[in-house]
Amino acid sequence: MNVLNLNRLTLLAFAMAGLSACNQAAAPAEASTLLVAQVASQTGEEAAAVLPRMTVYKTPTCGCCGAWVDHMREAGFVLDVHDMNDLGPVKQRLGVPYTKGSCHTAEVGGYLVEGHIPAADIKRLLEEKPDARGLVLPGMPLGSPGMEVPDGHQQPYTVELVHHDGTTEPFAQH
Repeated sequence: MNVLNLNRLTLLAFAMAGLSACNQAAAPAEASTLLVAQVASQTGEEAAAVLPRMTVYKTPTCGCCGAWVDHMREAGFVLDVHDMNDLGPVKQRLGVPYTKGSCHTAEVGGYLVEGHIPAADIKRLLEEKPDARGLVLPGMPLGSPGMEVPDGHQQPYTVELVHHDGTTEPFAQH
């Protein structure tokens, strides 16, 4: 648990004690512990403990890739990020279909993740564990994670499941 989250939990415990004193009744220890556990899970600590580590490959100068990395971290993923000038060998090794490429590629839980896929879709993939290579989101659709625009405009897009033979089918519509 990092210092910021530990400080939040400490403040919460003091607040609970103060509320108990104000109400002239002590809160049961179990209730305080439960509330602290709920706050810890809301901070992403619990999610990071159960989500597999993700490895991301991106070019060093790509801002939208950095924003997607931030989206993944905010969703509770722990990441190893590798800046590379040529992602072709990584995409080939993981079996990204030629016409389904994007600006960054990742690996998580034995799956490939290509492009600006929302964290919720990746978590669903990891939960359902389909017999597949992974997920792709071809191109860079406006409004997808990392491709947000100031006016909030979002293009409709489809995240696709990649089968072992390289064929794809829709996985999620956004």
